[in-house]
Amino acid sequence: MAAKELKIKLIKSPIGRIEKHKLCVKGLGFRKIHQTVTLEDTPSVRGMVNKIRDMVEIVEG
Repeated sequence: MAAKELKIKLIKSPIGRIEKHKLCVKGLGFRKIHQTVTLEDTPSVRGMVNKIRDMVEIVEG
């Protein structure tokens, strides 16, 4: 059975955010705004996405 994947897009800048939020953005693999990354759907990834949920959007697909 194939592992589920999440496509996540960074829609807001981490500039001016607290350090934990910046580390979540970096940990998810984002380098630029409007970049989309595909990650395995794990509890740790879901937790990071939840922490910065106002800065990212989950792309359907």
